[in-house]
Amino acid sequence: MAADPLDALRTVPLFREVPESDLRAMAALVRERRQPRGSLILTQGDEGEALFLIRTGQVKVSVVAEDGREVILSVLGAGSFFGEMALLDDEPRSAHVFAMEESVLLSLRREDFRARLAQSPELGIALLRELSRRLRRADDTITSLMLLDVNGRVAHLLLEMAREEGEAGTTIARRLTHAAIGQMVGASRETVSRTMRNLVLRNVIAVTRKGITLLDPAALRLAAQQAA
Repeated sequence: MAADPLDALRTVPLFREVPESDLRAMAALVRERRQPRGSLILTQGDEGEALFLIRTGQVKVSVVAEDGREVILSVLGAGSFFGEMALLDDEPRSAHVFAMEESVLLSLRREDFRARLAQSPELGIALLRELSRRLRRADDTITSLMLLDVNGRVAHLLLEMAREEGEAGTTIARRLTHAAIGQMVGASRETVSRTMRNLVLRNVIAVTRKGITLLDPAALRLAAQQAA
């Protein structure tokens, strides 16, 4: 764990190009918040009052359909952030956020967040860049759900998650159950289990307690390009 909020902010990709003076100003404003595993952090429909940065742990962002089915929009780990949309457009929270494991968050209040945006052009540009990246990812996800079979959708998800975690794009440290993957790609747990097992047997991926390693990214890319 980082020794102080400033060190934690330096690890967040969003702030990679933000001046040190702005980071120091934000570090003085953030508040630490601990969330036990399984706890509800944000509720869909609530007013957005703060931006959250994940210092340690893992959370899932999801929506619940009228019939009670949960759809996981994303799983976020250390260095990611969430809750920014409601702070920018004054609309209610667009999704629920749950702690998938014990997590430590840093929160920045709406007023403080907007004040820093007004004073830091670099922060505004960094935020726009990240929101654009997320929009592109959402477009890619929608396309994969419409055009790919389950094998292709799982391959697309693994590639995207590995790309988010590092430049090499071959390791996924986030811990995901097959049920969670199914909720992200629109498939049953049993179908995902068969798909993952097949990928392991073909030496395309390796799964351990620490996460997933992409052994043959080219094979995944091929599957993610094939229409159903």
